[in-house]
Amino acid sequence: MSTAYDLTGAVGPAAAPGPTPAAAAPGPTPAGAGSTGAAWAAADPYDDAVRAGRGPLFLRRADGWLLPLEVERWCARADPADLGILDRCEGTVLDVGCGPGRLVAELAARGRAVLGIDVSAAAVAHTLGLGGQALRRSVFDPLPGEGRWGTVLLIDGNVGIGGDPLALLRRTAALLVPGGLLIAETLPVDVDERAEVEVVGLPQAPGTGRAFPWARLGTPALLGYAGREGWRTAGQWTAGGRSFVALRSRSASSSAEPPKSTAVISSQRSRYPCAERLVADR
Repeated sequence: MSTAYDLTGAVGPAAAPGPTPAAAAPGPTPAGAGSTGAAWAAADPYDDAVRAGRGPLFLRRADGWLLPLEVERWCARADPADLGILDRCEGTVLDVGCGPGRLVAELAARGRAVLGIDVSAAAVAHTLGLGGQALRRSVFDPLPGEGRWGTVLLIDGNVGIGGDPLALLRRTAALLVPGGLLIAETLPVDVDERAEVEVVGLPQAPGTGRAFPWARLGTPALLGYAGREGWRTAGQWTAGGRSFVALRSRSASSSAEPPKSTAVISSQRSRYPCAERLVADR
């Protein structure tokens, strides 16, 4: 039996999924590339790729640089590297930028309390179709269970959300219980980069005109930002050619004042009035 996380923190049988916002609503975002909120249009190439289960799909910088996006892997079942992430999860789990929902579905099948969030309508619908629970929402929007999640996941490039690693770390700390766990995927090279990017289905496809801020971080860069915010390193590992970091937030007994989480990045804000009704109290 699959399980669902409700607003009270209880775990019980999964309820029927709530309605998916209409396709005309603005702002789908690729979870595997970071939830970037209203930068994405309803007819976005990412949504089309998720529905098809395959690419090609790229992030393209203004200078023409391309980053291939691994749509096929995201739409497949969790692989051994993914399972290694999930084995480390503690308590209730929030998958930020859950994409097509492979991690949410795997955790739900294990009987874990888990919720995915993504601002892509196609990603949320796919996750619900797998039996997982998901909301169409940005990480910078109000979320269920703030301050009570045991683990937050930033996988498949989602450490780049908003192009501001410090703001994202502060927001993540506010979502976790004191001493909670953040598991993030980093690049297997030493890089710390910000850029404006857009999603395209083909390298030479016309741009949408909706560029959004994006960050690319290797492990040293993420650890540097985390240290400035009072996070403790809980682990580092590689699997399947991918790199991961586990960080622990400040505990309640810390004498240092916890970082204030007031950052709201406009491009990360979901603009869907119906989003609050996607998960009901059970």
